[in-house]
Amino acid sequence: MDFNDSDSIGTITGPRAEDHLPDTATAAVKIVIVGGFGVGKTTMVRAVSEIRPLTTEETMTQAGIGVDDNYGSETKTATTVAMDFGRISITEQLVLYLFGTPGQERFWFLWNGLFEGALGAVVLIDTRRLEVSFDVIGRLEERGVPFVIAVNDFPDAPCYPVGELRAALDLSEDIPIVNCDARQRASSRDALMTLMHFLHSLTRTPA
Repeated sequence: MDFNDSDSIGTITGPRAEDHLPDTATAAVKIVIVGGFGVGKTTMVRAVSEIRPLTTEETMTQAGIGVDDNYGSETKTATTVAMDFGRISITEQLVLYLFGTPGQERFWFLWNGLFEGALGAVVLIDTRRLEVSFDVIGRLEERGVPFVIAVNDFPDAPCYPVGELRAALDLSEDIPIVNCDARQRASSRDALMTLMHFLHSLTRTPA
């Protein structure tokens, strides 16, 4: 579910007018988009970003065979090796900075820096490979990072009731689970809005 029409860091020639932060912006929030290999993190950042997204994709090689689990993503030819970055304005005043993490476990050491200062996270999952989400969710829980689950709508992925997904992922009742299509800007934006509403609800919850 990856697109190849955005620029990589190595080919950026300079900011465009639309890449500049709006003058009306008064607050910025760092959000992390996480998930296993091939679940659609880069696709989501590219789809929803109002600026030209930055990516660190590299061509996959034979060296990854037996190391990276690409089940369900056999057609992928590139993979994120550091991070993806994008930006979206939720209102005229509020801007979200989006950081997509690399999915392969061998690059997870980079997560430490990406999580610094993050207010929350969207966990993208692929129902064909729920097991790749277990360690991702565990790391967020260990760090105390609030998150929501976004079930990416792959055409051949099985559809499970929310209750079954919640039980399989061992999630508490308060964590939102939503469906999304990471290729679609509106759908990806809705997933981010779900996270923002969830974060707002946490500020109103008595300690």
